[in-house]
Amino acid sequence: MNITFDDKQPIFQQVAYIIEDDILNGTFRVDEQILSVAQFSQLFQINPATVVKGIGLLVNEGILYKKRGLGMYVAMDAKQKIQMKRRDRFYKELLSNLLNEADKLGLTTKDIINMIKQLRKE
Repeated sequence: MNITFDDKQPIFQQVAYIIEDDILNGTFRVDEQILSVAQFSQLFQINPATVVKGIGLLVNEGILYKKRGLGMYVAMDAKQKIQMKRRDRFYKELLSNLLNEADKLGLTTKDIINMIKQLRKE
């Protein structure tokens, strides 16, 4: 797996986002152990401290939990927490930006809905 990190966001946040994606798509399931820090570090070709920081974010949010001496595991309601967090971000950031740009372009709500429907068809 070759991951390319961007400069717009700290790498540890991108690591957390990748792990969240893996939980959402079923790569990691409830009460299942995720890869170790060393495995993530090797996979992403990054410093283990960066991985620890990314995993720490997810632990603080209750998405992952630690089993002493065994590693990190996916929390029972991890998927729901991730979905809620991302829905909130989608609403506050992405939709807000979309509507601001639509206003600049003179697009109506109906125009936007039609564009979305067209994209769904493709």
